[in-house]
Amino acid sequence: MQPRLIWQQNSDNPENGSNFATIQQWWASLHDKKIAWRQRIIPQTGDVSELNWEPQRFDEEFKLQTPQIRGITLYWYKPGIEQERSTTPCKLELDSHSQQLYIYPKSQPELVIRVGVPEIIYQKIELKNPQWQSTPAGESYILTLRDNQQQLEIKLTLSPEHIGQLKEQLPE
Repeated sequence: MQPRLIWQQNSDNPENGSNFATIQQWWASLHDKKIAWRQRIIPQTGDVSELNWEPQRFDEEFKLQTPQIRGITLYWYKPGIEQERSTTPCKLELDSHSQQLYIYPKSQPELVIRVGVPEIIYQKIELKNPQWQSTPAGESYILTLRDNQQQLEIKLTLSPEHIGQLKEQLPE
């Protein structure tokens, strides 16, 4: 599958129909899966890659129920709400790598909706000048980082390839 599939209403792209069919299958595959629903205003440049997709106040996560496409309209239910929801797009863009569908609603041309599997949010830990120790472990090395103030110990097992990459990236 191509990394990005685009379907656009009234497009003369010969792949338009098959892209739509793939997007339709992908949308249906989200049944009973937890999804992240995010809406953003398209920037003046029209470049959606400039958008900040970090979670914001009105973003939602929920289990999508009965997602289907009839005609060109996307339909679904939200848990606890009996009324079927829908939106009719003028353009759909599926990023198969990140499992995100970008919906450009016909009724709101300034808006883009991103629907997909929630991203992994990593816990970030910052260590400033930690104590460290390197220990051989077969062909690999174990790098131990300690921060007494935060009472943290982190062990990294690095293969010879990763050690080489690390050495290349560190300034001399």
